[in-house]
Amino acid sequence: MVAHLIGLRFRILGNSLKRSPWQIVATVIGGLYGLGLLAVAVAGLFGLSFTTLELARTVTVLAGAVVLLGWIIVPLIASGVDQTIDPARLAVFPIPLTTLLVGLTLSGVLGVAGIVTSIAALSTALTWWNHPLAALAAIVCAVIGVLSCIVGSRMIAAVASNVGTGRRAREARGVLLLIPLVLLGPIIAALSGLLSGSAATLPRIADAVAWTPLGAIWAVPGDIAAGRLGTAGLRFLIGLATLAVFAAIWRVGLARALETPARASTASARSRSLGLFSAARTPTAAVAARALIYWFRDPRYAQSLIIVPLVPVLLLFYSALNGGPGFINATGPITALLLALSIFTDVSYDNTAFALHLQTGVRGAADRLGRVIALASFAVPVVLVFTVGSVWYTGAWSALPGLLGLSAGALLSGFGLSSVVSGRWAFMVPAPGESPFKAKPGGGVSLSLSMFATWTGLALLCLPELVLAVVSFATGETLYGWLALAVGIVLGTALLVIGVRWGGRILDRRGPELLVQLQRQK
Repeated sequence: MVAHLIGLRFRILGNSLKRSPWQIVATVIGGLYGLGLLAVAVAGLFGLSFTTLELARTVTVLAGAVVLLGWIIVPLIASGVDQTIDPARLAVFPIPLTTLLVGLTLSGVLGVAGIVTSIAALSTALTWWNHPLAALAAIVCAVIGVLSCIVGSRMIAAVASNVGTGRRAREARGVLLLIPLVLLGPIIAALSGLLSGSAATLPRIADAVAWTPLGAIWAVPGDIAAGRLGTAGLRFLIGLATLAVFAAIWRVGLARALETPARASTASARSRSLGLFSAARTPTAAVAARALIYWFRDPRYAQSLIIVPLVPVLLLFYSALNGGPGFINATGPITALLLALSIFTDVSYDNTAFALHLQTGVRGAADRLGRVIALASFAVPVVLVFTVGSVWYTGAWSALPGLLGLSAGALLSGFGLSSVVSGRWAFMVPAPGESPFKAKPGGGVSLSLSMFATWTGLALLCLPELVLAVVSFATGETLYGWLALAVGIVLGTALLVIGVRWGGRILDRRGPELLVQLQRQK
């Protein structure tokens, strides 16, 4: 039965890759990227063998603790990121609980993240190759550490499945993960500055972490290499106890989840008004109303809205690092670019609900225009406020016309480009109701590549106003700034009209084909 569960995982993975050759290409590219990072990690661990014993021990303990903590934290916020074999779907089968625990553990080890973690953990033996006993202990401790990562992650997922199972709770967890991810650069910079000023305290921090469940198992090889066999034995017992406690809690949580699987909450039976749809008199207005509802209720769209207020925070931080306000003035154009390109996956996010557009005979141009109107209803005011507000903060009023030209050009041209892209290609994105961070095999890489290509295309479309704005900033001549504003509005509007009409014709022609592709991605 365990072998069958493992085979089921790889069969699901293989079937998902067969749906599209581009998915295979993206998976290969992502695998090569992961291998590159893994090679760097292995080389770094081997390089530690040529440093002092204290440094090698400090790095391995802290890095191992961070890896274990990461495995435990991610399921708390981004449930469903990696659930190739969903335990809830196995509840109807008479599988013994112990067999299911072993099968799910091994399937987790054989996943992409599990394999990468296993190789990196086993590579810690290279750090202690000049201490044979410590190197042998590193292999044993790596196995226990990896199992603790997998079991700890499953434990948290099982426990969390019984807490906050409502749709709103899942959406909140997924969206809140974006805030630390977007602010990861400032967080890393702050921690680096803090630690660089107190590098002498890192060994003491590692000593403290080594007595916790997070770092105990990773400290054993270093203790053996230092000749502290008694301390190593105690920490090894802490590591074993951590794994045993994780497994016991997971067993209880999984049993409860299988007995009472989470169900989606049902909607209230009371009648409700049509809301935005009550004011829709045309197909374009109906599409706009539907898109606005998605923007404020779908967590996949909410990602873009959460990033928007963080843009000035990031630019303020990087401006402070460089000792000047220069980056802050880019708030408006950057926000315009992010918002304008946030709808190039619109049809993909619709998933099979796109069939309603085909069944009701909505013309492609009305579909394209409705989605643009929905986004523009809040994107235009936000970009305008950010552009003027940044100039007010820095006092660089002479740069305002050029910045407005860049913002208008990026926003309008981006609307047109997104209208064409979303009508031509279907992307592998999380399905409605899934975690915004759940990635299909190869989906993350293919989406990143398409996003890079779209950004490049938008940069080329905005080149005329960009050149004029840069000349205005460099020379201080506001005339070029006003020309940039005029070009941004006129050229952007023309590209918007062309994009909506061209994208509409593409959608009219390829609508059924897009629906087939979306159906295959379910």
